[in-house]
Amino acid sequence: MSRVRAVAGGGRAVEVEPERLAGWFERFAARHGGLSRTAGDGDRLVVHAVDGTRAEVDVPFPPLATPTVACLVEHALLPRRIGLLLVRLGGHSVGIAVNGVVEVSTTGSRQVHGRSSAGGWSQRRFARRREGQSRVALEAAASDAVRVLAPAVDSLDAVVLGGDRQALDVLRADRRLAAVFARAGERVLDVAEPRRAVLDEAAVRARAVEVVVRPPERHGL
Repeated sequence: MSRVRAVAGGGRAVEVEPERLAGWFERFAARHGGLSRTAGDGDRLVVHAVDGTRAEVDVPFPPLATPTVACLVEHALLPRRIGLLLVRLGGHSVGIAVNGVVEVSTTGSRQVHGRSSAGGWSQRRFARRREGQSRVALEAAASDAVRVLAPAVDSLDAVVLGGDRQALDVLRADRRLAAVFARAGERVLDVAEPRRAVLDEAAVRARAVEVVVRPPERHGL
């Protein structure tokens, strides 16, 4: 089943697996009176329906040779070798997947306590303890990313991120991971606490094309 989420500015984003992409656009055309035109470039494709609805795609693994639906489908079906870096406070999972199947992986977890409602000295002590736990957890995540992804970075088509953006930003500041983050796009997968099963799911989602469906613009309101 496709993942769907609301997006800012109105509309919804749908994750569509490459094998289902051609059929998705066929159904999109049928629901909205057909397709009127497509526009875009190597990084972006916008498909306009007759009723004014738009399907917008930030091209995964750019560039796209020609801004057409047929070319996007062909592009999405190409085999990919993808690095995966999923991080949340207290847990991480790192791996390399080929065509949606994880071939190399490591997963780790560290205890990080939640926030305390106590006040005064107890709260400050708890905050220091939590900060220390977070630092240890993120250091472990960085070390595993360096060990698994850094040596293979030149062989990767891309790196896909997932989890908590603040935690990822901490790893982004690690010089040892500069080349890894250089291959990562802006997209960050929303994932549960990273485990091997979550990594397997992320490997499949990493190949998916995210299509943002925008309703017709209303004028004069």
